[in-house]
Amino acid sequence: MRYACQRLAVIIFYKSKNQETALHASSYFYCIKLFIMITKLSHTSFFVTDQNKAYDFYVNKLGFKVHTDVTMDNGFRWLTVTAPEQPELEIVLFPATEGVNGFDEDVRNALKLLLDKGVMGAGAMYTPDCRATYEELKAKGVHFKSEPKEQFYGIEAIITDGCGNWFSMTQPKEG
Repeated sequence: MRYACQRLAVIIFYKSKNQETALHASSYFYCIKLFIMITKLSHTSFFVTDQNKAYDFYVNKLGFKVHTDVTMDNGFRWLTVTAPEQPELEIVLFPATEGVNGFDEDVRNALKLLLDKGVMGAGAMYTPDCRATYEELKAKGVHFKSEPKEQFYGIEAIITDGCGNWFSMTQPKEG
């Protein structure tokens, strides 16, 4: 529990004939209990079919930075990356189809089906220049579901990570 404490000055005035006179001045210390709730998102997960392939895509092609890459005692690989200009948000490249991820076989099979079909839409990625980024990534072998196209919210291309996820790569409209 956190507290915010402040000094409070209390002055009692006496008013007579349009003149105020301070009769008493004292200082009190008071504390208010603050309830700090969740303040930001620190991690999010992208389910992937292959962590090595995901590593190659996010780090070598998109230029994300590896934040954590450790293998736990049970064999589970905890791999997180961050976008170049958003280091406070870690993206867990979560192995959805391996046995050590905590999911039972039915869940792993369901996730595998969705990822194999490439239908896991994980979000929108910002770029200041969608057309230039599209050309640069295409030259690196990145696959797209659509070329850059004008939308009401900006210029968008649909990018795939090769591990079952697709994203809107968007250059927002100015203003």
